[in-house]
Amino acid sequence: MILCLVYFLKIFKIKFMSKVNFFLNGQEYYTQYDITLFDLITYFNYDLSLLVLEYNNLICNKKDWNNIFVTKNDKIEIVTIVGGG
Repeated sequence: MILCLVYFLKIFKIKFMSKVNFFLNGQEYYTQYDITLFDLITYFNYDLSLLVLEYNNLICNKKDWNNIFVTKNDKIEIVTIVGGG
């Protein structure tokens, strides 16, 4: 519930931009908002401690997720780590 409120508030504070397409795990998405990689990961409800993120063919460090904004034609791959035996 808190996450929904955070995104609701963020929508009204973020300036609209033209529609931007990006690719997440090979699937095309569109947004009209300035979103960071962290926003994207949070929106799709990934477990932050169990994933590796590739941004435009480079592994992206977690400390940079809040500073990198999704832009036109970005290619983002998220690989989750699964344990088992």
